[in-house]
Amino acid sequence: MITDFRLKVFKTVADRLSFTKAAAELLISQPAVTRHISELEKQLGVPLFDRCRGNVSLPAHGKLMLDYANRILAIYADLNDTFADDAGRPAGNIRIGASTTIAQYLLPGILASFRRRYPEIDVELANGNTEQIEELVAGGRIDIGMIEGKATGHALHYEPFMHDELVLVTSASNSAFRDDEVDMATLGRLPLVIRENGSGTLDILTEALARCGLELQSMNIEMQLGSSESIKRYLYDSGAFAFISIQAILDELAHNKLRIVDTDGLEINRSFSFVTAHGNYGRLPKLFKQFCTNHHNTKL
Repeated sequence: MITDFRLKVFKTVADRLSFTKAAAELLISQPAVTRHISELEKQLGVPLFDRCRGNVSLPAHGKLMLDYANRILAIYADLNDTFADDAGRPAGNIRIGASTTIAQYLLPGILASFRRRYPEIDVELANGNTEQIEELVAGGRIDIGMIEGKATGHALHYEPFMHDELVLVTSASNSAFRDDEVDMATLGRLPLVIRENGSGTLDILTEALARCGLELQSMNIEMQLGSSESIKRYLYDSGAFAFISIQAILDELAHNKLRIVDTDGLEINRSFSFVTAHGNYGRLPKLFKQFCTNHHNTKL
């Protein structure tokens, strides 16, 4: 496999902002990491890291170098993929990022199957909300993202792969509310728990409510939490409501922990999408996208 190990050392330090963590991840000594960085700085004639009292940060030259390193290493990866033996088993490393709902409820099963099918492919996984995953893709820190929000980055390529629906739910033991359906007027008064800013779920919900003449800011927002899992646990012990992906509540519906409340005149459908940088045509990202699509289709 063709690569530039010195650039990989630099990128690892820059991503972790730690010489110690980079050494452990790369399975080399910390002095060796320091030597590689010093040689790069000597060749370029500028410092790539600010080191102060044990803290490491990236100055302007370091940030510029990281951008180049990401692009160069991506080209090496594409080169290796292109010349890989088609008759052999795919091998290498793929960096995946997934927004919260996908990372928690869809991706674990997919990754387990992917690992069984391609044991020689190492997977690195990052998770965050949709906005954070888009930033990682744009910065070249992951090869492919999987998001639940709408397309926002014009410099990125989006490809839908699965449909999803947000539904209104409350605790099955919510004795203060026994209706099976609410109209828009009632919805505006219900105590709601919503996702954090930057969440794709929150963006989709805000737009859907606006189409029905409701402003999220004017509704009865009881709490804002950072994941579907934390929202579900909040609902168990409260009389609140939340809009959650149907994918996230299948177990709770089966075990009668949550129940769906129909919303008259409001349906919230969305797509889960792959997001990549334009021009990223690496073999492994394409292989992973196809595997995910096939995995989903076999579940239909």
